Amino acid sequence: MFAELSTNFLQNLVFFFAAIDPIGTIPIFIVATQHMAKRERMQVAWRSILIATAILVFFVVAGELVLTSIEIPLAAFQVAGGLILFLFSLTMIFGDSKPETELKSLKEHYRTAVFPLAVPSIASPAAMLSAVMLTENGRFNLAEQVMTTFSMLVILLVTLVLMLLSSYFYRFIGENGSAVISRVMGMLLASLAVTHVLQGISDYFLAG
Repeated sequence: MFAELSTNFLQNLVFFFAAIDPIGTIPIFIVATQHMAKRERMQVAWRSILIATAILVFFVVAGELVLTSIEIPLAAFQVAGGLILFLFSLTMIFGDSKPETELKSLKEHYRTAVFPLAVPSIASPAAMLSAVMLTENGRFNLAEQVMTTFSMLVILLVTLVLMLLSSYFYRFIGENGSAVISRVMGMLLASLAVTHVLQGISDYFLAG
């Protein structure tokens, strides 16, 4: 039993690392907080992690119930999340890394912590979907669900640490490097978003 839980923990750890993508959060955090003081960046990092954690824990506890009660199939949720991710990725590729309205919101630290950091960067549609699918009541018992939640929290902690250390990365890559990374990550995010949409469409019609 313990060996099985340990294996599931490691598998879920890798799964959530890919879904939350702590490395990919760094350039988004750097761009979104580059005009802030060090203390302000730390506050944004903590707020964004707390908000993202609350969202993902909610999906672990009640996500399946909510989607089922309003008759939204997981495939439809995956397609919607993929479309949102794709639109967000376009803002990273074109323009000044962020759309005009988002740049204005950077002046308010709480809003920056919510968007784009907590959602959709950390608590991404992929992470929300993973939280629901890896804790389905019909497939996993309570011990497995607790272990899955713990693995998710570990990855969120890794994300927090990387954000708190992001100032060192920024000193190394500079503003131009940050812009390049933002656009490259935007391309990767767009590809991931299209993958989610196609997978969701495929799952929807196969289920039907």
